[in-house]
Amino acid sequence: MPAGQFSETCHDCSHRSLRLFCNLSDDAIQHLDQIGMQIALPGRAIAFMEGQPSKAVFVVCEGQLKLSANSSEGRTMILKLACPGDLLGLSAALSQTSYEVTAETLEPTVLKRIRREEFLEFLQAHSEVGTKTAQAMAKEYRDVFLDARRLALSGSVSVRLARLLLDWAATAACGKPELRFTMALTHEELANMAGTSRETVTRLLNQFERDRLIARHGATLIILKPNELNQLAA
Repeated sequence: MPAGQFSETCHDCSHRSLRLFCNLSDDAIQHLDQIGMQIALPGRAIAFMEGQPSKAVFVVCEGQLKLSANSSEGRTMILKLACPGDLLGLSAALSQTSYEVTAETLEPTVLKRIRREEFLEFLQAHSEVGTKTAQAMAKEYRDVFLDARRLALSGSVSVRLARLLLDWAATAACGKPELRFTMALTHEELANMAGTSRETVTRLLNQFERDRLIARHGATLIILKPNELNQLAA
């Protein structure tokens, strides 16, 4: 598929076999195409907001979103970045509660929107979808656990930042050898995820670049020495 283009149907998507939830049989994929509506959002657009009643589940087709939660004092915590193949709003849909987070695009993003009632019927119609949904929930739990452990148990900010960069690069690579991704977060947002200050993030990124661990070309960040960065993140 040419760069910058995406398939209008899940059935024709050349990336579906690489993605956990989308790797379904032809029958299930055709059903998903029937009930899903593809929507394109610009950067910094809200897909859904924390506290809103859950009305739909979203599959990320292209782009990135940040998932965040707010405190009663107005503080914001970025919980994770959502990438292609991720399923958003799943726990709220299954429990029939409000969305727990706000999903905001970081760049032009394409989503497949499935109404909650139709998604629940989709689950009942295809046993494999139930399995994929359980796997997606397990992955979500593991990601949250690892993020909490990183923040709570990693004493060094450089360790936390290195782990973030490696995780994002590995997700974006989809099995390809080169570890590169688009850094759509500002340094302030990156600091929020790493539990530090913007100034510290800027200093550490510059240090990683001087040490030839990473390279930056505009918004693109490339991991040059993954083994050394992984040792730092251990």
